[in-house]
Amino acid sequence: LQLVESGGGLVQLGGSLRLSCAATGFSLNYYTIGWFRQAPGKEREAVACISNSGSYRNVSESVKGRFTISKDNAKNTAYLQMNSLRTEDTAVYYCAADLDYTDAWCPVDGDGLDYWGEGTLVTVSS
Repeated sequence: LQLVESGGGLVQLGGSLRLSCAATGFSLNYYTIGWFRQAPGKEREAVACISNSGSYRNVSESVKGRFTISKDNAKNTAYLQMNSLRTEDTAVYYCAADLDYTDAWCPVDGDGLDYWGEGTLVTVSS
C-alpha cells in the first residue's frame, strides 16, 4: 500500500509542472488527498487538498490562482497542476491520503494522515 509522486523536476521561473500522486494497493475512492511541501530549512506547508469525490477543495493563499488540485478516482491518481511557478515554490512536494466517508473535508494539516508518498522535488530556477 503506497502513494507514489511523480512529475517533479527543474523548471524556469513562470513555468508549469503537473505532479501526480498514484495509489497502489488500495483505492482512492474513499480517500481525501492533501498536497504538502517542504523547502530546505523550513517547516512543512499545506498546499492544496481535495475531498474523496472532488466536491470540496482548498488551496493555500500562497498558491491560490496558480495551483489546481484534482483527482481521478478511475485512474486512482490525484494531481497538482502548478502554473506561474516562482522561486519560492521550490520544495519537495508530498501527497498524503486519509480515509474519509464524509466527502465534506480535506486535510489542511498533515498530522495523522494514513498514507504518505516519498516526495518529488520541484526546483524553480530564475
